Amino acid sequence: MSYADSNPGSADPFGTPPPRRSRLRRPLTVALAALVPGALLGWLAYGTLGGSGGGGAEGAGPATGAAPSILGSPGDGKDGASGDGGAGAGTSTAAAPGAAPLAGKVVVVDPGHNITNFEHTAEINRQVDIGTNRKECDTTGTSTNSGYAEARFTLDVAHRLRTLLQAQGATVKLTQDGDRPFGPCVDERARIGNAAHADAVVSLHADGAGAGQRGFHVILPASVHAGAADTRAIVGPSKELGKLIAGDFARATGTSPSNYVGDGTGLVTREDLGGLNLSTVPKVFIECGNMRDTKDAALLTSGAWRQDAAEGISEGIVSFLRG
Repeated sequence: MSYADSNPGSADPFGTPPPRRSRLRRPLTVALAALVPGALLGWLAYGTLGGSGGGGAEGAGPATGAAPSILGSPGDGKDGASGDGGAGAGTSTAAAPGAAPLAGKVVVVDPGHNITNFEHTAEINRQVDIGTNRKECDTTGTSTNSGYAEARFTLDVAHRLRTLLQAQGATVKLTQDGDRPFGPCVDERARIGNAAHADAVVSLHADGAGAGQRGFHVILPASVHAGAADTRAIVGPSKELGKLIAGDFARATGTSPSNYVGDGTGLVTREDLGGLNLSTVPKVFIECGNMRDTKDAALLTSGAWRQDAAEGISEGIVSFLRG
C-alpha cells in the first residue's frame, strides 16, 4: 500500500469540505518545522560521537539505541564480506555492492616442474627431506608424444588461473614463473605457500601414465606426522578443497575422473609427495590428464581446453574460500 493510499487528501470521500485552519496554527507549524531537523541532527551527532559512553575501537559495538543498519549485519568472512553482503567481523562498514568476493584471500599456484630442469640434472637430483623420507629436489616432468612438455602446460594454466582468481579479488602468488633456471625444489615449493599464509595452494600437473589411461585426478595429503612433516591440521580442509576442484573441473572441462587411479572418484591420497607433506596450509595437487594418451593429449595441447581447465580449478578454489 502506498503512502497516498493510506493518507488521502483533506476532503473526505463524501465531499464534506475540510474545516478552516486557524490563523494561529501557521506560525506554530513553521516553528516546529524549523526545530525538528535541528533536534534530529543533534541526536545523530550524539550517536556518532559515542553517546553510549562505550569503549574504544577494540570490540566496541554500536551505541545503545542506535538505528539499525540498512546494509545488513556484519559477517565473519576473512575476505571482509559475508555471504549476505554484510561487512566483515569487527567492522561497522558493509562491503560495497559488487565488491570482489576473494578480497583479502591469498592463493598460491604451483606450476609443476620447470621447463629447463633437464639442463640442471645434478641440482634437481639432489635429495631433500620430505618428512616421511628423502626424495629428489624436483623432476623434469613428462610430455606428450609430440614433445609438448608438462612444464609448459602447467605454467600456461597457472597464468590463466592467476588471471581468473585476481579478477575475483584474490592475491595470487606463483612458486615459479619461468624465472628460475630450475626448480624450485619440492620442499621450497611447500615453504612458499606456508610463508604466504595461503588460504589455498594448488599444484598443477599432467600425468605420464600409459596409453589408454585417461582422465584427471586430484591428490590429497595423507595424515603425516614425521620429521618436518605434520599435515594433521590440513587434511580435512585439503580434502574439501580437492573435492570442490574435482567437481568443478569435471563440469568445466567435460572430462571424467581417472580410469586408472582413485576408483572413479577423481581423488587420491598420498604420503610420498614433499609438496604436500611439508605444507601447513590447505593444499592439493591436480593431474589434469594423461599426456601419454593421444585423446588426453589432444585436450592438454588445446588452448581453449586449458582455459576451461583453469576455470574449473578457479571455481573450485572460489567455492572453497567462500565457505
